[in-house]
Amino acid sequence: MRFTRLLPILAVVALAGAACGASDTGSSASDPAPSATPASDHNQADIGFLQGMIPHHAQAIEMSDLALERSDNPRVVDLARRINAAQGPEIEQMEGLLQQWGVEAAGGGESGGGEDHGGHGGGHGGGGGHEGMLSEEELTALEAAEGAEFERSFLNGMIAHHRGAVVTSQTELREGQSPEAKELAQAIIDAQEAEIAEMEQLLNEI
Repeated sequence: MRFTRLLPILAVVALAGAACGASDTGSSASDPAPSATPASDHNQADIGFLQGMIPHHAQAIEMSDLALERSDNPRVVDLARRINAAQGPEIEQMEGLLQQWGVEAAGGGESGGGEDHGGHGGGHGGGGGHEGMLSEEELTALEAAEGAEFERSFLNGMIAHHRGAVVTSQTELREGQSPEAKELAQAIIDAQEAEIAEMEQLLNEI
């Protein structure tokens, strides 16, 4: 009899405990979870830097290819080979970053469709407004030059080209946000300032 009277009380206690547990679970489930979307790791300055530097590098490779074909100066040939060896992989790195961000290398904007920009923009890439790039007329004049005249034109053009890359990279260091893009910008500055000094010395010897 006494046990029978206790049954309703035990049932109430059990229900209360279950409700409390459910309440705790609900509270835990409703707690705000850490954001799954991190703060943007890049900004418009990073995008502009990469989109501008890809055709800039492509033109340097085009100029270096000409030097490999035309020059018989071993130091000019060696310089041209080093420029190609450095800037080809950097183009791939820059295109890879833009792809990660959902941005077109040709400047079509984030996640946008647009023109085909295969071949890294090579083949008579005109200045396009990027710092230090040769115009179509300057490229044509370089192609027409021969011998020592070609080598001087190549070196003068590449010095201006490198200086433009340095200026653009310095802007990226000031205004960019992406650690990868800024690291690349610093690498470009370090390598191309050294090559500028080398080319200026070469000019004095030709």
